[in-house]
Amino acid sequence: MSEQRPAGGIGALQGDAALVRAVGSMALTAAVINIIVGAGIFKMPATLSAQMGAAAPLALIAGALAILPVALCFAAVGSRAAATGGPYTYASAVFGPFAGFIAGALMWISNVASSAGVSAALSVQVAGLFPAFAEPGPRAGLIVSVYLAVFALNAYGVRLGARAIAVLATLKLTPLFLLTGVGLFFVDWNHISWTDVPSWSAMGTSMVLVMFAYSGMETALIPSGEVRDVSKSVPRATIAAILLVVLLYLGLQVVTQGVLGPALGQSGVPLADTAGALWSSSGRTVLLLTACVSMLGFLMGNLLGTSRLVFALGRDGYLPSAFGRVSASHRVPLLAITAHAGLACVLALTSVLDASELVAGGFDTLVLISGGGNCLVYITVCLAAWRAQRIDLRERGEPFVMPGGGAIPLISVVAMVAIVATLTAKEWLALGGALAALIAVYAILRTMRPRKSP
Repeated sequence: MSEQRPAGGIGALQGDAALVRAVGSMALTAAVINIIVGAGIFKMPATLSAQMGAAAPLALIAGALAILPVALCFAAVGSRAAATGGPYTYASAVFGPFAGFIAGALMWISNVASSAGVSAALSVQVAGLFPAFAEPGPRAGLIVSVYLAVFALNAYGVRLGARAIAVLATLKLTPLFLLTGVGLFFVDWNHISWTDVPSWSAMGTSMVLVMFAYSGMETALIPSGEVRDVSKSVPRATIAAILLVVLLYLGLQVVTQGVLGPALGQSGVPLADTAGALWSSSGRTVLLLTACVSMLGFLMGNLLGTSRLVFALGRDGYLPSAFGRVSASHRVPLLAITAHAGLACVLALTSVLDASELVAGGFDTLVLISGGGNCLVYITVCLAAWRAQRIDLRERGEPFVMPGGGAIPLISVVAMVAIVATLTAKEWLALGGALAALIAVYAILRTMRPRKSP
């Protein structure tokens, strides 16, 4: 896409050509890990233990078997599509604009809700360290300050944002790997079972949680227009990040369960409590700080990735064209960054201040849609990977080829359908209502878009 320079050489540039390809394989790997290892890992061990008992690690293994084929599909189709947009671009390139719009809109809704939820959780973690933030007013001020900080880091260019994400990923992963490595020597293996599954319904419910905890690569891969050598960087980053996360999550579940035993299911901060059991109060404080850093890193990556999704929707005419413009000074989609950060901040503030029962209920609905929406996006991406490989879609370089033809996408789709099938009727109704509203929005915007000359 050609650049459209404003008069005088100042102002904004339009489209992917204005973006800077400054993200390499290592930075992209850090971005994927940074978003996946967000807030879920700091609560998930206790929730899994409460549902699965001593067999909780089995849910993580089953989740790994489901997410690894999905990661291969992302690696395959991501190596073939170089434009910004992630799943939105993949679905559009293979199945057309309607499928792309639905995937992109679902992702934006999901990411606004997850960003707001994590920032609210971050304020709770900070309040645990500094009681002055326990009151709604200071917590609201903290949330606004956090969003201003992540906005500033993203607004000053993709290089600065990518470096900040790499630093945050290092800061939060080091204590987690240390807790895993040291904790394995103190595990009481009597607290862990590899066969005693309480029920299949418990396993299904746990799988939804595990898939939520493993999700995030779809957001990290959105800024493909700023990635160097997409055909190599995307497969390397996606597969390496998923493998590291799976090993880390499984290790943390084993350590927390092996150290805390049955008490794990009642822990509100399981990783911090485990560190406290190993290293007294100082270890607990370090893990609480790690949780804060992890959540801040998630917010950074969420804003970096989702703002590029909003940019892509504006670039292609599904939002006002201003969203598809890039600032001339730092080459970032400034309006898209502002829109996503602003919406997430407002939603987080409403949940913290509890200003309205109706708004709080709407937030809960968005969270339900987020879980089901992610699975539907994964199904779309897996089908797009199969189709893109079959028609040999490619843009830059030699793409990654999945072994086995359609076997991996088929396994992925079956796994996602099985997980989605565990949703309740209420969740399906919420998801169906959102999809119906999105289709109506698409139809309106479609009629408003100017026709392009042949």
